[in-house]
Amino acid sequence: MAGLKESFSSFFNSRWLVFVAAMWIQSCAGIGYLFGSISPTIKSSLNYNQRQVARLGVAKDLGDSVGLLAGSLSEILPLWAALLIGTIQNFVGYGWVWLIVTGRAPVLPLWAMCILIIVGTNGETYFNTAALVSCVQNFPKSRGPVVGILKGFAGLSGAILTQVYTVMHSPDQASLIFMVAVGPTMVVIALMFIVRPVGGHKQVRSSDGLSFSIIYSICLLLAAYLMGVMLVEDLVDLSQTVVTIFTTILFILLIIPIVIPINLSFSREPRVPGEEALLPESQKQEPSKSVDHDQEIIFSEVEDEKPNDVDLLPASERQKRIAQLQAKLAQAAAEGAVRIKKRRPRRGEDFTMMEALIKADFWLMFFLSSFRFWFWFDCD
Repeated sequence: MAGLKESFSSFFNSRWLVFVAAMWIQSCAGIGYLFGSISPTIKSSLNYNQRQVARLGVAKDLGDSVGLLAGSLSEILPLWAALLIGTIQNFVGYGWVWLIVTGRAPVLPLWAMCILIIVGTNGETYFNTAALVSCVQNFPKSRGPVVGILKGFAGLSGAILTQVYTVMHSPDQASLIFMVAVGPTMVVIALMFIVRPVGGHKQVRSSDGLSFSIIYSICLLLAAYLMGVMLVEDLVDLSQTVVTIFTTILFILLIIPIVIPINLSFSREPRVPGEEALLPESQKQEPSKSVDHDQEIIFSEVEDEKPNDVDLLPASERQKRIAQLQAKLAQAAAEGAVRIKKRRPRRGEDFTMMEALIKADFWLMFFLSSFRFWFWFDCD
């Protein structure tokens, strides 16, 4: 009984469970991708012209692009609170639009509709932020693959939600807006206490490479399946039964990744901190290399005080000389002769907001994103 309890505890604290839950959240987080499907309904119901619809499109892009508030709140609030704020924004924004389109609420002026679209679409920035922050912290050595997979699921979310709407087969086109307001809200509320940092750097396994390969395969299969289903539905008049079968298969593909944390938690003994000893030699050496590399520049003064010819020495000799210099600096610091400055983080490490604001990389990404937004504005 104790072993089963430990297995359940290992499962609920597994970084792979967090990753899978984040994938599910991202599968319904691409709300902005559905604007092209809901805008005709808004246009016909409110008698908007194309210019007015374009203004709503700009509002959608603005809400989708401004994630500063979501990022700032994720620094001071638990991730479940950030997700809750996102669900409230999504539900209120698009829920109100649905009430207006269906005649259940009075029609608002265009500027007020733009605000509702901004609020509703901005909710997905909280979903994206929580999913990315939790998984990047849980997979510090696999940040690139993790971010790529999550953004891929966000890109597929429009097709996923459209397929779910298709199986509803509702003659009321406004029901898609209702689904956008309610669907992501329900999914995120169900998963918001799972998506969190769980000390993933202590859960390294030799099977992680295989697990990522399985996730990659599922992503490719899911993308190919959605493309095939959409082509078939456009070219052939399918019965409701066939559409339901297609959607059921879609849900099965989305659920399959949960097998990974289940297998890791229940098919073996619970994870212990000393399990790194089971890793292959190649993976054992990577952390030690990282530690050695970090030790080379623990003190910023080392870079200032070391002779110029140190970098020309062999690696072993260079590390020895730098270690000696660090020892001298540490002794001098203990005696008060030298004031040691805190080393600033490098690329790939964790940054605070203030540390990021003084980095050129941050401002490069900021201006690129800003130019992209203004390009959309000019096109609209």
